[in-house]
Amino acid sequence: MASKPPAGDPVQDAPQVEAPQHAAAGLPAIGHTLRVAQQQMGVGRTARTLLKVNQKDGFDCPGCAWPEGDKRHVAEFCENGAKAVAEEATLRRVTPDFFAAHPLSDLANRSGYWLGQQGRITQPMYLPEGADHYEAVTWERAFAIIAEELRALESPDEALFYTSGRTSNEAAFLLQLFAREFGTNNLPDCSNMCHESSGSALTETIGIGKGSVSLEDLHRADLIIVAGQNPGTNHPRMLSALEKAKTSGAKIISVNPLPEAGLEKFKNPQTPRGMVKGTALNDLFLQIRIGGDQALFRLLNKLVLDTDGAVDEEFVRDHTHGFEDFAAAARAADWDATLAATGLERAEIEQALRLVLASERTIVCWAMGLTQHKHSVATIREVVNFLLLRGNIGRPGAGVCPVRGHSNVQGDRTMGIVERPSPAFLDALEKEFDFAPPRHHGLDVVRSIEALRDGRAKVFFAMGGNFVSASPDTEVTEAAMRRARLTVHVSTKLNRSHAVTGRRALILPTLGRTDKDVQAGRRQVVTVEDSMGMVHASRGNLTPASPHLLSEPAIVTRLARAVLGPGSLTPWEEFAHDYGTIRDRIARVIPGFEDFNAKIARPGGFTLPHAPRDERRFPTATGKANFTAAPVEYPEVPEGRLLLQTLRSHDQYNTTIYGLDDRYRGIKGGRRVVLVNPDDARELGLADGSYTDLVSEWKDGVERRAPGFRVVHYPTARGCAAAYYPETNVLVPLDSTADTSNTPASKSVIVRLEQSPSA
Repeated sequence: MASKPPAGDPVQDAPQVEAPQHAAAGLPAIGHTLRVAQQQMGVGRTARTLLKVNQKDGFDCPGCAWPEGDKRHVAEFCENGAKAVAEEATLRRVTPDFFAAHPLSDLANRSGYWLGQQGRITQPMYLPEGADHYEAVTWERAFAIIAEELRALESPDEALFYTSGRTSNEAAFLLQLFAREFGTNNLPDCSNMCHESSGSALTETIGIGKGSVSLEDLHRADLIIVAGQNPGTNHPRMLSALEKAKTSGAKIISVNPLPEAGLEKFKNPQTPRGMVKGTALNDLFLQIRIGGDQALFRLLNKLVLDTDGAVDEEFVRDHTHGFEDFAAAARAADWDATLAATGLERAEIEQALRLVLASERTIVCWAMGLTQHKHSVATIREVVNFLLLRGNIGRPGAGVCPVRGHSNVQGDRTMGIVERPSPAFLDALEKEFDFAPPRHHGLDVVRSIEALRDGRAKVFFAMGGNFVSASPDTEVTEAAMRRARLTVHVSTKLNRSHAVTGRRALILPTLGRTDKDVQAGRRQVVTVEDSMGMVHASRGNLTPASPHLLSEPAIVTRLARAVLGPGSLTPWEEFAHDYGTIRDRIARVIPGFEDFNAKIARPGGFTLPHAPRDERRFPTATGKANFTAAPVEYPEVPEGRLLLQTLRSHDQYNTTIYGLDDRYRGIKGGRRVVLVNPDDARELGLADGSYTDLVSEWKDGVERRAPGFRVVHYPTARGCAAAYYPETNVLVPLDSTADTSNTPASKSVIVRLEQSPSA
């Protein structure tokens, strides 16, 4: 039987700390999975639901975007995926009575954990101007309120349409279609805060902003470098792929400021051997200083150039551009400067070089540890240089592998959720729907917050997500949101963004991935794209949490008709009744989706074309893969300061907090902890168990403070610290962003630690 949600916020003032673990998964993961699932869903519902996760006839996990192979295990999910499913399929409900009992002022003082634990929202809710309580509202009235505000704008560009990665391909395509028919390209999305740097770097260098490898490529690789990524927590099913590669003879190098249990040893809970013994994954752990990755790959490139026969000269000659300028820059790399930037020993880099030279097929995987720095785009370009040198793009077992976070974040971008659409996409949209979409660029996440702050944006509409908690500079972001005339959130559960509102606010409850979607008497399916460009169907199997819920496509189509009126020639009602008609239009607008409906009818779906991978053709401005030669950068930290990276605990996914523990790092019962190298802590006079305020330092001179963090002596890289977000997003300045991509630089925040009165 499912348990009730917590009545009060748990006390987090005194987290318990144990030694970090050195293996991931195994029996503890199974036990934790079943316990959380039973608490949220009960025993019978747990079995019915989890056995459909990531199955060909089931639904796509609402967690991460890691792909599935053709052959599926009966339990094709990980611990954190099961947590995501359990929170969506929960039996707990948030009804109008809940909102009557909890004023906005109360919700604003609750933790994200408490809000998320309350359950599924059952009816549309409206917060009138000046009110302190949400109240139930009909769908018709909700759409009328939004239409009233949008029509009152002086320009369509005063509206913002944000998208979370949970949104299906069909809903994303409809949302961008509506926004552009309304007249704006203001389509910020969660990619702006995570892999925008990857897309920017890869589009310039190989011609497509996506990874170039498949799951099978990982299994065939000789060497896999995992840089700035913690798959044991953030993409646990990736460990199975690494284990398979390892048993086939692959070597693995991890590059990270923190040792991570999942890359030390994986205890596969789906095999007897895995449960008992486990598989050691790392062959080499390079404990790099935060932000030193570009310098590392630049020096490796120099060393490859200096090794006779190491460069794939035929590939470089036939398929690349800019080699001479790149080579001159790489040969200038300096050992001493690199060791200072990375904190590594010379022998460690030489060992890495030996593994690189011994490999004929190399893959580099990365995540936020590479993408959220000022110099992130340059860093990823250097990774591409590294792979191009030895011909490791466009052949089996080799390539680039940016590991996306949310389950359809890549698909949403493919569907046109982008503030800077290509002319070719807009041309295709105009031809298909017979209207002229706007051609000027819209606003990304950071620029959207600035527009709200400055009064240039007045209506904020979010398709999923938790924008307030995900965004940087929390105090600035919250003040900006409160300046809006209307904030609207399409949601399944409560989060912080529902408590930080404009003058008026709406919560529009929607179906989840686990829910059956029936329109006009017919069962519907939606589609998603995984991190490796596979597109497949997703079919929920549960009765929706309330008869008052609408699907995401239904919400967008009804809103579009309410706003655009009968003058819109787009068949919104037809799209709402039959999602196959949406896919027919996608097939005519977006390359690679021809015969879309037929392709997703096949079990497992289909793979989108990828010119560099499929043909060794690079659709860049030069027609070839581009070497680049950016100056090497790395963060320089004043004496007495540390460089902080924000990260997730094992009990969270993005901004969703499942619990208050971080099992692999030995943290229990609290999230306000800061991990500091013991030698740094001693130099700063910080005893283990003492409390400190984190204060970031930025060129604007503004004090940004996160108070009351317990100091944990932890084996981080020297000069570096780590703490969980969203609690530390308050420390990230809004204008501290990556060059080119404008992604918040959440992984390199200069902080000083001041004694805290907390105890």
